Amino acid sequence: MRDQSSESGEYGMARGGSGKRKSAQSIRSLAEQGVRYGLASYVDIHGRSKAKCVPIDHFDRMLKGSELFTGAALDGVPQEVNDDEVAAMPDLAHAMVMPWQSDIAWFPSDLWLNGKPFEACSRNILKRATRKAADLGYIFNLGIETEFYIFRENADGSVAPGTVRDDLDKPAYDVRQQLNSMPVLDQIVSSMNKLGWDVYSFDQEDATGQFETDFAYCDALLMADRFTFFRLMVGEIARMHGLFASFMPKPYGHRTGSGAHYNMSLADIRTGKNLFEDAKDRRGCGLSKLGYHFIAGVLAHANAISAVIAPTVNSYKRLIARGSMSGFTWAPIFACYGNNNRTNLLRIPMGGGRIECRAADIACNLYLGAAMVLTAGLEGIRKKMDPGEPHRENMYLHDEKTLKKLKVEKLPRTLGEAVEAFAADPLGREVMGDLMFETFVKFKAQEWIEYHSHVSDWEIKRYLRFF
Repeated sequence: MRDQSSESGEYGMARGGSGKRKSAQSIRSLAEQGVRYGLASYVDIHGRSKAKCVPIDHFDRMLKGSELFTGAALDGVPQEVNDDEVAAMPDLAHAMVMPWQSDIAWFPSDLWLNGKPFEACSRNILKRATRKAADLGYIFNLGIETEFYIFRENADGSVAPGTVRDDLDKPAYDVRQQLNSMPVLDQIVSSMNKLGWDVYSFDQEDATGQFETDFAYCDALLMADRFTFFRLMVGEIARMHGLFASFMPKPYGHRTGSGAHYNMSLADIRTGKNLFEDAKDRRGCGLSKLGYHFIAGVLAHANAISAVIAPTVNSYKRLIARGSMSGFTWAPIFACYGNNNRTNLLRIPMGGGRIECRAADIACNLYLGAAMVLTAGLEGIRKKMDPGEPHRENMYLHDEKTLKKLKVEKLPRTLGEAVEAFAADPLGREVMGDLMFETFVKFKAQEWIEYHSHVSDWEIKRYLRFF
């Protein structure tokens, strides 16, 4: 993964500086770019962007938290209707001008309540976790592989891949499929690069209409802001082409799902040196002892973490060994790690120096997911935990007896199992705080109950006339 931790593009704000003078200069710069409106944006429990729109003449007030919101009106912003409103406090350094609508700037924001950070704000939760890392001398760097589908809606209301040229069983990396989708893909990638994200690769993925973009890593907070904006941007650009983007983890039962693999490393806060690199690693993976401690911490809490990085009912239809016309699904189902081996939850890619978490999907709230993984990894470092030897074999081929002998457990098979694991693990409460922890458990448990109570078409077809 490439580093892009301090640059800004044509439509991204330069980082650094502070105070009233910096704010005034930034507002003038935005006005010179033609910006007329700003969105003081935060996220709900899903990681979906919410905001009020503010004319540029009132940006100075917006930057001081003038925009108030009733949390009770939203999913997972835990407030009662009689509570005081939360205020959005924009992060000016992370502001982004919308490339497809350049008169609007988007400001990722922290929520505050009564003059102090709101404990249950997703962005504040990640900032608390990264602050703990900083106290230990670490920067948490994160790169995300963003996978998504582009669909079109037919006149009869049915849905099909947005730009179909060939309906192949194995469409991965197919050039004709890619070329047929270039008008929309080019606008997406060009927009990302205008923001300074440094896209270095994009491709047709393992299902028709599925794509992946790969862009430079940066610190976790900035990446979470970009990931949130990415979904908004891709959806809006697809709409401009008469299409729509889907970030559903598993739209088709017989095709691969859409992941959002976390590529993680810790850097020295003073020098920026990657602390996960070790060319002399005795295990041959190019990873340092610090990296192995981090892995062990994540594995110790893997089941609880699953509820946050794979947060929907549909997510667990992606986390299966088979279910793709091209063979295996490429998604992990075991709480283990390995070298450059995609059948593990945690993979050390070729060359080492980073850890990839493969269970995360494109529907996650990255602020919460990154906070969970980081905190677990730091626990592993603090306790000097050892993950054992890496698995280099195809984990999908092991039977239950072998897995038991290897002491490898399966990840949760449903959202219900994952939420139970999350509720039972103290990590979730430590990371999120009491209010958001309890809200998350209640919200996701209810989501599972609603799904489990629904009678599906599969059941009707199988049982309605069975006897």
